[in-house]
Amino acid sequence: MFKSHKVGRDDSWEGAVVTRSRGMLDGSNMYHFVEVRLADGDVVKVRIDRRLWKSIAVGDRIVKSPGADPVKG
Repeated sequence: MFKSHKVGRDDSWEGAVVTRSRGMLDGSNMYHFVEVRLADGDVVKVRIDRRLWKSIAVGDRIVKSPGADPVKG
């Protein structure tokens, strides 16, 4: 199971991509998501931008710093 929460702009975390997904939740806009396994073992589902989503694969590391968007690490 995974914990899903809205990641805030001031949150920071680092982890490995477990799954990638995308969907048209509102019927007109495409949203991109990844599930990330954090160092403490928790799995969170996070929305990311399309450019990052296209550049990562399962197993890649992603880093989120406070006040910044997630980046491939």
